[in-house]
Amino acid sequence: MPPRNGNTPKGRVAFIHPDLGLGGAERLIVDAAVGLQRRGYDVTIFTGYHNPNHAFPETIDGTLKVVPVCQWIPRSLFGKCVALFAYVKMTLVALYVNFLAVSSSRRPQVVVCDQVSACIPALKILPGFFYPKIMFYCHFPDLLQTTRGSFFKRLYRAPLDWLEQFTTGLADKIVVNSLFTRKVFQETFSRLKTTPDVLYPSINTKLFDEAMKSSQALKQLANINSKYTFLSVNRFERKKNLALAIRTLKKLRTCVDEEEWGSVHLVLAGGYDPRLEDSVKYLEELKKICADEGVVDHVTFIQSPRDDVKVHLISKCFALLYTPSNEHFGIVPLEAMYLGKPVIAVDSGGPRETVVNEVTGFLCPATEIHFAVAMGRLIKDPRIAVNMGSAGKARFKEHFSFDAFSLMWDRSIEGLISTSSTYGHGRADLTGKIAREHID
Repeated sequence: MPPRNGNTPKGRVAFIHPDLGLGGAERLIVDAAVGLQRRGYDVTIFTGYHNPNHAFPETIDGTLKVVPVCQWIPRSLFGKCVALFAYVKMTLVALYVNFLAVSSSRRPQVVVCDQVSACIPALKILPGFFYPKIMFYCHFPDLLQTTRGSFFKRLYRAPLDWLEQFTTGLADKIVVNSLFTRKVFQETFSRLKTTPDVLYPSINTKLFDEAMKSSQALKQLANINSKYTFLSVNRFERKKNLALAIRTLKKLRTCVDEEEWGSVHLVLAGGYDPRLEDSVKYLEELKKICADEGVVDHVTFIQSPRDDVKVHLISKCFALLYTPSNEHFGIVPLEAMYLGKPVIAVDSGGPRETVVNEVTGFLCPATEIHFAVAMGRLIKDPRIAVNMGSAGKARFKEHFSFDAFSLMWDRSIEGLISTSSTYGHGRADLTGKIAREHID
């Protein structure tokens, strides 16, 4: 979509993303697109799936131009071959962008893709006068996000894993979301011999400020008013380890007195996709754990809350619990820090770069007793929670502001545009990279 002021765009950027839903990766792509658009770029997001009922508001209210492509292709085959279908769908989306660019005067100068690098050859190798610069944003190597328990699974993954490393190396620029991810990237893709730039995510603070004015969200959350409301905001996925938060409640009961326990409540809010069998089963499992631990009356589940509801949840909570281990970055702790809330997170991965232990929150081993002790400290002395929240807000403004995030994206895109050419360069670049891959 052209810049709103009607001036000549600073550059034309296309984003390609597999499924534009409500996850952290999708939030980053939306924020990057909004940030670039505000800085004068013509931005369009192409995606393999976009459901207006399960998407961020900027993708449905006209803020961003979103073009769904090949939505008829299923996400999997009876729950299997998810990666293969994602590779195929992203390649078809890339072919669509390539065809559209060749037949249009508004050709993107830079294409940003993330999660699935298999689409890059479709943008680089087809005939035509379209050779954009490719920026690949690696949230985390895809090949590390699955198990290989059986022989057939290993056989299935082998060509996909090779393809991921090979096609990632075809990008003109690679960026990652944290120092943790960069370290894992270099260990995983050692053949590429490259050091990706770190481009930390941020949050759209303007959206947060506007959401705080929503009276409708406040009404919806009227029943959530416990003095010690602990909040978890994460997709209902097994890898997010939400069970840790529930089981911690039982342990917390031994750390506080009866009056304090009566004012403790846990809210589990996050993206829930009924299309995904794992999401459905995991939610059922979490509810069973609540019953088994005897904490049903102290837990509330909120599925796929609207952005304004999520913002009010964070602003109303006593502290945020962040339970995933080895999280690639973790955007939710930043959201809590911006709203002045302390964060209790697992001491691994991205949160080590955002949360300062004993200053803006607590970094703990992923055990119920350690989380319970941290929660108990805040309950016993609420001044600690207030001071940590203030320190977190100051840290966010200094290191993770949306303006700084947008500026870094601007510089990255501007640098790619300044080195681009109109014809031949893209194909020569690709040929050279293929040759180097075989030499290495």
